[in-house]
Amino acid sequence: MHTSLTCAACHHPVSVHQLQNLCPQCQKPLLASYDLAALRDTFTPETVRQRTHRSMWKFWDVLPVEHIGQAVSLGEGQTPLLRCEPRGAFARFRRLFVKDESANPTGSFKARGMSAAVTRAVQLGVKAIALPSAGNAAGAATYYAAKAGLPCYLFMPQDTPPANIIESVVGGAHVHLVNGLISDCGKLVRRGCEEFGWFDLSTLKEPFRIEGKKTMGYELPFDLASERGDHALKLPDCIIYPAGGGTGLIGMWKAFHEMEQLGWIGPERPRMVLVQADTCAPIVRAFETGANHAPLFPNAATVASGLRVPAAIGDFMMLRVLRESGGTAVTVTDAELMQGVSELSRQQGIYACPEGGAVWKAAEKLVASGWLNPSDEIVMFNTGSGLKYNHLASVSDLPVLDHHDPECLQQARLA
Repeated sequence: MHTSLTCAACHHPVSVHQLQNLCPQCQKPLLASYDLAALRDTFTPETVRQRTHRSMWKFWDVLPVEHIGQAVSLGEGQTPLLRCEPRGAFARFRRLFVKDESANPTGSFKARGMSAAVTRAVQLGVKAIALPSAGNAAGAATYYAAKAGLPCYLFMPQDTPPANIIESVVGGAHVHLVNGLISDCGKLVRRGCEEFGWFDLSTLKEPFRIEGKKTMGYELPFDLASERGDHALKLPDCIIYPAGGGTGLIGMWKAFHEMEQLGWIGPERPRMVLVQADTCAPIVRAFETGANHAPLFPNAATVASGLRVPAAIGDFMMLRVLRESGGTAVTVTDAELMQGVSELSRQQGIYACPEGGAVWKAAEKLVASGWLNPSDEIVMFNTGSGLKYNHLASVSDLPVLDHHDPECLQQARLA
């Protein structure tokens, strides 16, 4: 593993051979880098295509392992890229796709990051992990910790979706509900790490969750090549992504840079679109005002728990990606994103999470405004399963048929 670590802000180098959280100089996120020049001859697209690993670890050369046998894996990654059927509101789009991360273990893209982070933590002798979570990261941490045999301490807002709480309890994590936001949970995690020696796996507060998330970017050109029926690796015109902490957005941008250095792609990049809820939109607000950092968003609230991040330590990194790519940032209301969930479910057969509903409604807005051309090749990311949010749906008004009634099927047909 020809890996090094440097700060994303001040570029201070730190040792990759010991546990690291934030940069010791400026307390900003650390990023891993690899000797890509040394890999160019052996780590090629054809090498990847010939590998039989059914997980993101087929890209292990640019992940934190010496060999693939070190990976703590549950089969994460290699999620489907689904072409949207041209019906209903989707009919105006010519090349619209959904990268469906709900197919991951524990039902969300968080599995990728936790697989990489827990893998490296185990190598460096971690005895217990801890993190704050308002949703899917909790479940992913629980099950990768279980796979590795590590205790897992979770601090979650008390209004976290019940499915996330239940899966974590069932998986044996030490779950603690907190009467506050994820930022309040983070404060408790930091205290616990200081007092009890846990290792903090919070978003971007260790260097390797982003390495797992970047594999979405590595997979995407292979997915699109399969759709086109050729071997040429080409990125889409636009990527639309729901961002709370932002590791997926930042990770994919990192992957594209690495792929260019490896000689897999040229300098062309997709326009990157970040989507947030209008009631918790710190990055959108900072983007619109030209700021490089996003202050704490007051009174943050949204049913999309993955977007309810009032302050992100990687704010400057997300803003940099949007500006370097010529992208933009969009908000949607909770009503809009839930409508998006319904439309993706009924018209595309994808039971998306609210964050996935948000990206679809953002795509509609961008086409309506003229920012996007409906003939562009567009990839939307559904970051998790709608099953985690069943508490948001109501089925109490469904009729109950009396099977003794000879007219019951007629009633069902007309309903």
